[in-house]
Amino acid sequence: MGNFAYLLADLIMGLSGIISFLLFIYIIISILISFNVINSHNQFVNIIFGSLYKLFEPILRPIRNVLPDLGGMDFSPIIVFFALRYGTPFIAEAIIQLA
Repeated sequence: MGNFAYLLADLIMGLSGIISFLLFIYIIISILISFNVINSHNQFVNIIFGSLYKLFEPILRPIRNVLPDLGGMDFSPIIVFFALRYGTPFIAEAIIQLA
């Protein structure tokens, strides 16, 4: 059972890394679009940003509802990013300890 726990912890850490990377790309693209550095009407940008928006919006919407109005600044992707980067090792360690 211990070997399975290590495999599960590695899987969780790997998935967290992939999700963190995709969320980082989402943050960068949204910043570039908001400052008109890249054109959101570009088909490639629209496909990438639309896919990431559909992936992360269900995660980010509840956090946006909890956060106070900060004058147009959206810190919810940054909160999720740091939660993934710093919270996942605790979850993986807990899985290993339970085995």
